Amino acid sequence: MSRRVLLIGYGRMGRVVESLLPEYGFELVGFVDRVRSERPSDWPDADVAVDFSTADAVPLNLPRLASRGVNVVIGTTAWQAHEAAMRSDPAIGRIGVIAAPNFALGVNVFLAVAEKAAALMAPHDSFGAWIHEAHHATKRDKPSGTALALKAAFDRAGYQRPVDITSTRAGTIPGTHTVGFDAAAETLTFTHTARDRSVFARGALEAARWVIGRRGWFTMKDVLNL
Repeated sequence: MSRRVLLIGYGRMGRVVESLLPEYGFELVGFVDRVRSERPSDWPDADVAVDFSTADAVPLNLPRLASRGVNVVIGTTAWQAHEAAMRSDPAIGRIGVIAAPNFALGVNVFLAVAEKAAALMAPHDSFGAWIHEAHHATKRDKPSGTALALKAAFDRAGYQRPVDITSTRAGTIPGTHTVGFDAAAETLTFTHTARDRSVFARGALEAARWVIGRRGWFTMKDVLNL
């Protein structure tokens, strides 16, 4: 039986998610854009919502979805200043939420590898580190949420030296992230490259299948058991 999905945001990513729904056993029951967001009482019932909207819409729509008992997958970035308040909301605590800066399955493995590499490099002062990310010219947040997640992984690993973070915005690049360590006579790099936006939609739909029936706040680490 198909599970019901409500799309929050119907831009480029929303349309990619829609195109893949049958492959993951989902049925689209509706979508919420800027106009429909003003009438939450009209939103159709759903098993899960997938949010690729805007940063200012997330803290408005998440409590509305929680009040309807709809679990949520959040792929929108740059709203994290509101995350602590959202996590402490008792109503939101009664649904399942998966929030991630990047839903690509390979990126989440990449984050785990980068954290381990940072831990191994932390004792070696001869190596400096950097993070570089490249995205399409219309991406608003800079650095990307994934770049910030990589820096957070370095922090968790105990890497205390400065980490230079740089960004490129050009053309239609879906997303490339590189972590590097450099010493006087050698360089070590790890890179993840997304070839198109479907990789983010596929990861979000994997997360949507996983979160149905669960309660709490999760990340892709939980989904992938990393």
